[in-house]
Amino acid sequence: MDNQPLDRLTSALVSGSVTDEEEMARLDRQPVIQILPDANVIKIGGQSFIDRGREAVFPLIDEIVENLPKHKMIIGTGAGTRARHSYSVGLDLGMPTGVLSVLGFFVSIQNAKMIHYLLARHGIPSIEPAQFAQLPLYLAERQACVCVGMPPYAYWQPNPEIGRIPPHRTDAGCYLISETLGCRSMIFVKDEEGLYTADPKKDPNAKFIPKITVDELMELDLVDVVLERTVFQLMKNAKNRRSVQVINGLKRGNLTRALNGEPVGTLISA
Repeated sequence: MDNQPLDRLTSALVSGSVTDEEEMARLDRQPVIQILPDANVIKIGGQSFIDRGREAVFPLIDEIVENLPKHKMIIGTGAGTRARHSYSVGLDLGMPTGVLSVLGFFVSIQNAKMIHYLLARHGIPSIEPAQFAQLPLYLAERQACVCVGMPPYAYWQPNPEIGRIPPHRTDAGCYLISETLGCRSMIFVKDEEGLYTADPKKDPNAKFIPKITVDELMELDLVDVVLERTVFQLMKNAKNRRSVQVINGLKRGNLTRALNGEPVGTLISA
């Protein structure tokens, strides 16, 4: 077996500098493998969806169950209003960003547990970050799995440019799952059709945007966007997940259409 490429790679890593951008670029020639290319990551919004209760959640659960025979699904959950309450108390007490991240993590787990219990009779398990190595087995056996959306940065959460609210929250966490595992799609389930030029709940003149690139979105410099801005930053350096889809989960059938690859909602691409 010819080990020359591996030998060159090892030599470059040992003798080179990991802070040299040109050196690092030379080490990025091998394509990144897609670990779960047939899985779809579905992020259910916390404040925008789960907080609405059974009227919103139960029909979505039914639609997820209907799609089990056809699609593998990794279901992540947002934290919602309770996380915002925790953040407000933590901020008033002077807690740093890393501690606020821990508080948001536990609220997201609560929502994941509730979605898990609603899917339990269908054999759909729930996992925490330490169990992610078991994810392929659960998908192979049950077609779906529920997980916490908040990424486990915990105390290592970087400080945002403005304020102290953790910049990597549940939108970013679910996106990173899709990117790292090379999943088939990344679908964000919200209570709006997708991306608008302004918050449609507050501005009746807000215009719907069905398709846009990250660069175009940055140029618009919108005051209100449907996803965490960190997601757009992550997309610019993505290897696998170069697009995301935002849909209105309150409309029955939208999730099925998105899983089938139809152009429903807003498509944001890198």
